[in-house]
Amino acid sequence: MALPRILVLATGGTIAGQAGDAMRADYRPGQIGIEDYLAQASGLGIEAQFTGRQIANIGSEDIDASIWSRLHAEIDLAMRDDGVDAIIVTHGTDTAEETAFLLDLTLPSTKPVVLVGAMRPADAVGYDGMRNFANAVRVAGDPDAAGRGVLVVMGDRVHSARDVRKAQTRATEAFRGFPRESVAIVTPSRLDWFGAPWRVGDAASLRFLPLPDVPILAVYAGMTSAAAARQLSDNPAGIVVSGLGEGNMPDPVRQILVQHARRECLVVRASRTDEGLVDREPEDDDNRFVASRALAPPKARLLTALLIANGITDRQEAQRHFDGR
Repeated sequence: MALPRILVLATGGTIAGQAGDAMRADYRPGQIGIEDYLAQASGLGIEAQFTGRQIANIGSEDIDASIWSRLHAEIDLAMRDDGVDAIIVTHGTDTAEETAFLLDLTLPSTKPVVLVGAMRPADAVGYDGMRNFANAVRVAGDPDAAGRGVLVVMGDRVHSARDVRKAQTRATEAFRGFPRESVAIVTPSRLDWFGAPWRVGDAASLRFLPLPDVPILAVYAGMTSAAAARQLSDNPAGIVVSGLGEGNMPDPVRQILVQHARRECLVVRASRTDEGLVDREPEDDDNRFVASRALAPPKARLLTALLIANGITDRQEAQRHFDGR
């Protein structure tokens, strides 16, 4: 059986980090280049025909539009390259859910695209990165991985980009899915899917375009209208509310947001809770708000920015996009 031909795009992160001491808690992300990393992987018997490209070598807290743009362009080319079967992106864990979701919205589902990271640096006791990478190769090399959108592999679990989130800061089982949990369990030698592919033959949902600035307004008890107004003084084209409970907010804050919505700003109510579903409420029509449904504020921000970039500012059409996630 022919080995899968996998393009590995490296962006840095803890998976390529080093501490210089196996017992240290602090470390520097993005210290190992992709060629050295793939040589180590091949030396451990991880079987694939690898091509590696270094997109960046940073901690993922520093991911930005320029890196996203290059990453998207490389994957888009690979999607149309008959010499590439699948794509793996090594990535820091802090913003992996955002990069995965952005790519999921703007790429077709014709080939597997898998993000993978680590919670411990490469020279730490109990380094999890190489096992996660081996798992990612197992997933990317499986023909059934196509048609599932962008996937994230961490801690022997496979998550879909639409559901995945980082839920812990230290444990190697740091990622969870909501509202759907993991879509598969994987080890370097076995992969078990929990269902059939759900995006077979799908084109990209939205075009990848330069993103407008869409702030997240973090709501808290006792927040005043003045505090909200200060954060929104630039009159952005879109606002995502990290709301209380099911996207709620103090009434003075609501009135400020209604003013923004009336000037045709896309105002999206999301929840700051760990597992928050935000349904439409009767007042949303009068307020001209959009409900984020299952998307937490970071992903709601990306979808809102992409909708605006694609010229979709009608609230009802925007709501259909959120309902479809």
